[in-house]
Amino acid sequence: MKTLKHLFVRNLTWATALTKEDPAFFSQLSKQQTPEYLWIGCSDSRVPANQIIDLPPGAVFVHRNISNMVVHTDLNCLSVIQFAVEVLKVKHIIVCGHYGCGGIRAAMDGHRHGIIDNWLCHIRDVSRFNAEKLSRLEHDEKLNLLCELNVIEQVRNVCNTTIVKDAWNHGVDLSVHGWIYNIENGILKDLDACITSNEELEEKQRGSTCFRL
Repeated sequence: MKTLKHLFVRNLTWATALTKEDPAFFSQLSKQQTPEYLWIGCSDSRVPANQIIDLPPGAVFVHRNISNMVVHTDLNCLSVIQFAVEVLKVKHIIVCGHYGCGGIRAAMDGHRHGIIDNWLCHIRDVSRFNAEKLSRLEHDEKLNLLCELNVIEQVRNVCNTTIVKDAWNHGVDLSVHGWIYNIENGILKDLDACITSNEELEEKQRGSTCFRL
């Protein structure tokens, strides 16, 4: 039987080091969960939420899927957003993509990939919305821009959920951000897509089917 004992050894080393630094860390952490941030990110193993923004366990509520998507029929994602907004009372929702995303690349290549194609069709919609702009670029530039545009589209999708719209209608202080991460240097970039109210959302959507850079 394989038990991955080396990972348990690493877990013990990690927990021991944290306890040595702060003996009450885990006892306090176990009694409450009060993160200010909901992170919606890609499942890519190279994009770990807490480490990227250097925050400890308990500081970030996290949802991850292929290509950091927010799809209105995805009850998993919607349930996470509802719990974060209505129960945890987060102040910020961060949609974070990354350059060189494999899901974005697969959506662009025109090949069949199996069941994931049903998920990637949402990325292809973003590509279709921005076809003219993307058509002028070489492959790598196109990939990077589509990674950015996908983040911005998912910010809009978050804002258009009944959860977020209702929260804003009730005066909740909630901001939705769009960021992208560069795996090659570890640096985050703000895509200047922050929305803080239904009015801001309507203003950015007016006359456009997709936010554009």
